[in-house]
Amino acid sequence: MKKLAYQETANAVLDAMLKGGVFLTAGNMEDANTMTIGWGAVEVMWGKGVFLAVVRPQRHTYSLLNKYDTFTVSVPTADPLKKELAICGSKSGRDLDKWEAAGLTKAPGQEVDTPIVKECGLHFECRILAKQTFEPVLMDGEVKDRWYAAHDYHTKFYGEIIACYSTDE
Repeated sequence: MKKLAYQETANAVLDAMLKGGVFLTAGNMEDANTMTIGWGAVEVMWGKGVFLAVVRPQRHTYSLLNKYDTFTVSVPTADPLKKELAICGSKSGRDLDKWEAAGLTKAPGQEVDTPIVKECGLHFECRILAKQTFEPVLMDGEVKDRWYAAHDYHTKFYGEIIACYSTDE
């Protein structure tokens, strides 16, 4: 495993999100669910490296993020995994096993009980430090009208990055 510098990882996440997304996984090896996210950030908060993941309350992953205190983010590197990202971004883990449907493999995290997506080459393992729901009264009207017509505001999950590594050869 290769440890990576902050700028290198931030650039890789941004690039992957712009090209189709990354995998956000919550739960443990027995009940893990993974979903595609295209919004998020690698940032510094409270003197710590943080991955900011945003998830709507109706998503199955949302309930797992509230049940457990960790999550992982797996970033496709060598293979863009477009078909797999499409499945995990359009199907619910309540209705089917997305791991099986997408042909993805759960692999144990190094520091957390939440698995990573083995087929990806860059991984973040995070411990949730804070949760915050978007406040509609503080949002720009155009953003609110375009993205939240159903008033289903995302919750921001601030995850301290406790491990970040590459599994690419």
